[in-house]
Amino acid sequence: MSVAAENQTSIKGGEFLIKETSASQIFIPEEFNEEQRMIADTCRDFLAKEVWPRLDEIDQAKSPALISGLMDKAGELGLLGTAVPEEFGGFGMNFNTSMLVAEATGAGNSFSVALSAHTGIGTLPILYYGNEAQKTQYLPKLASGEWKAAYCLTEPDSGSDANSGKTKAVLSADGKHYVINGQKMWITNGGFADVFIVFAKIEENGQVDKNLTAFIIEKSFGGITMNEPEHKMGIKGSDTRQLFFNDCQVPVENMLSERGNGFKIAVNILNIGRIKLAAAALGGAKRVASQAIQYANERRQFGTAIANFGAIKHKLAEMAVQMFATESAAYRVGQNIDDLIQAFKEKGMSDAEAKLKALEEFAIECAIMKVHGSEVLDFVVDEGVQVYGGMGFSADAPMDRAYRDSRINRIFEGTNEINRLLVVDMILKRALKGQLDLMGPATAVGKEILSIPDFSMEEDEILFAAEKKVIKNLKKAALMIAGAAVQKFMMKLSDEQEIIMNLADMVIEIYVAESVLLRVEKRIGIQGEGANAWQKDMALIYLHRAVEKVNNAGRSAITSFAESDELRVMLMGLKRFTKIEPANLKDARRRIADELIAKSDYVF
Repeated sequence: MSVAAENQTSIKGGEFLIKETSASQIFIPEEFNEEQRMIADTCRDFLAKEVWPRLDEIDQAKSPALISGLMDKAGELGLLGTAVPEEFGGFGMNFNTSMLVAEATGAGNSFSVALSAHTGIGTLPILYYGNEAQKTQYLPKLASGEWKAAYCLTEPDSGSDANSGKTKAVLSADGKHYVINGQKMWITNGGFADVFIVFAKIEENGQVDKNLTAFIIEKSFGGITMNEPEHKMGIKGSDTRQLFFNDCQVPVENMLSERGNGFKIAVNILNIGRIKLAAAALGGAKRVASQAIQYANERRQFGTAIANFGAIKHKLAEMAVQMFATESAAYRVGQNIDDLIQAFKEKGMSDAEAKLKALEEFAIECAIMKVHGSEVLDFVVDEGVQVYGGMGFSADAPMDRAYRDSRINRIFEGTNEINRLLVVDMILKRALKGQLDLMGPATAVGKEILSIPDFSMEEDEILFAAEKKVIKNLKKAALMIAGAAVQKFMMKLSDEQEIIMNLADMVIEIYVAESVLLRVEKRIGIQGEGANAWQKDMALIYLHRAVEKVNNAGRSAITSFAESDELRVMLMGLKRFTKIEPANLKDARRRIADELIAKSDYVF
């Protein structure tokens, strides 16, 4: 086992909240090798040559032929088979490399949606759950782009509650086919897909299964009709339709995995979709930021470029800090997943089983990154519009499309509200199962807030000693409130969604702030303190923001359920655990902005 794998296998999903992570245990984007960077450059070159010059044409296309044709070209370059093993016609890249591809292609607006739906939720169910015959039959054609894929889960009455779908599958009298009837909606690539991953409940002797079953359905099977493309707020070039299955006969050998395993497939595939969406959102944000920086350098008011004004510098720097944070955390998770996959394989698991178990282990972090990445993209495009000023509101300027296209990401792959609820729910469930020792640390924190504060100082020569103490205290704040909420509400905590959302916001900020700090610490260890001073500024600015957000979310949670002495004690504890030394963040932002302005691009 590699040193990295040895380090990472000791880290469990969600354990960051109760266990300190060292910089040596994480992967940072600066460690991508030359081959990986060349792959990302190929993706960006493809967008620059084939997609960006045709964005208007893509959005206004009357048929799906244009997007389908671009998918063909992407397939010729191998961009559709990055995660597919070599024996099935792909490149067999590791998870973090596939994350890098998702980021690099994420700036393609509607095209990126089509590509990610095909390579992710359209292809991966077969890769991870298909038998050898199914993999051999479908994966080579999906990897090459000869066949396009779509994923059919959502129905008019089943969105977040996916397992409530009403599409039915009934075994034919001769036992050779399942006859499927039902309606699916919001199906990306629906108008040109050749293969559909469809979820239905099997009905037998008048009884309907409790859980979904997944099927691989080819368009050639017949019995499939569709509406015209949906008229959407954004991603207008993405072919999104309602599909109807009318006595669609599916060979029994096209059942994917086992009967009743469909909901589990859907959940696990969504884990992958969530972390990949964070990477794609990052790619989109970087392009918007670069456009805003370039415009700020070109646009002149009062005799100078608007990039020289402090208010604009503040915006450009904040955009950079937020993206840097998402990037730091996303590739930290990606490497966690990669190392656990390797560890599982060395224990004898198959490649598919190892990947599924590793992704399931880090499902908490996947949900965290989905929320953070999508909200950072929304922040960046909103500020991008503001930097452009009046031109930002013009449909002739790039911010118009970016603003509309970004909005879907907070809904895709489970709404951000659902993902926030999931973050806390998964942590608490693992605690109840004994997989995470939350109550021990939470009890210790409860005792600490009644004791005399520790005013001892850390050794100055330890890099980021003070900042690491801040992170440790933020974790204590989250544990204190989570422990009190569990004691107060017990099994009814799930009904207190507002409090759960507050806790999720605390956990998300803690994870991302720690990731940024560890990234900068590791980079300094590799390159030396003077290599990129602005990275320290990034970490400092984000940490201050995280402290503020944790304090606000914590106060909202505490005042939602605590009273009298308990309220006063917990607020006192929160104040103690959300302290940070004041710093001149204005100058830090200006240093970052000056770096961006000098290069007229987002280059971090």
